Amino acid sequence: MRAKSTFRYLLIPLVIFSLAGPAAAQPPQGPTEQLRNDIDAIVSILRTRGLEAAEKADRITVLVKRRFDFEAMSRLVLAVNWRRASEEQKARFSGLFADLLEANYRGRMEDYISEYSDEHVEYGSETIRDGRALVETLLVTDTREFPISYKMLQKEGEWLIYDVEIEGVSLVRNFRSTYDEIVRREGIDRLLERMEQKIRERKSASSGKAN
Repeated sequence: MRAKSTFRYLLIPLVIFSLAGPAAAQPPQGPTEQLRNDIDAIVSILRTRGLEAAEKADRITVLVKRRFDFEAMSRLVLAVNWRRASEEQKARFSGLFADLLEANYRGRMEDYISEYSDEHVEYGSETIRDGRALVETLLVTDTREFPISYKMLQKEGEWLIYDVEIEGVSLVRNFRSTYDEIVRREGIDRLLERMEQKIRERKSASSGKAN
């Protein structure tokens, strides 16, 4: 799949799961229900007329950051290296990882928003065990169907995303394979430096595009 197409179908699972904030007055909802509510909400934003793509992207970015469990993702990405890292390195990695995800996709998000063409999601099975859930969905476009699996964990009634698999390809595993090699060759501190540099490059590229 070409890079632009890959991003087109990767972006939806990265952004659709975080529009509903905590709602203490409502009865508890399962992972599929929360996911369905969020998808309905993001589609509403995408379809809103009179809202510039940049403003839509801004709203989506804020909401996404509220729903990701970056610490859980960071633990899985670093794997054994998480246990070897100091508390300072763990905190720094989690923050940088969140910033890097945002920087990677924020610059491309407006392109996707401008191309949005009423894709819809169909819901499959839901498996819950020991406070974790796997929700199977199908992203249906005009030309293809893409299986997307959401891995979620429960925290205070909220189901938070800690990994997404698209056609069997895991976001966490992709980062883990890359970062494990860097840590093995250069160490955790060097990985953190490289992440900071990558974030600066992504933000600079986005700024240049906006100008």
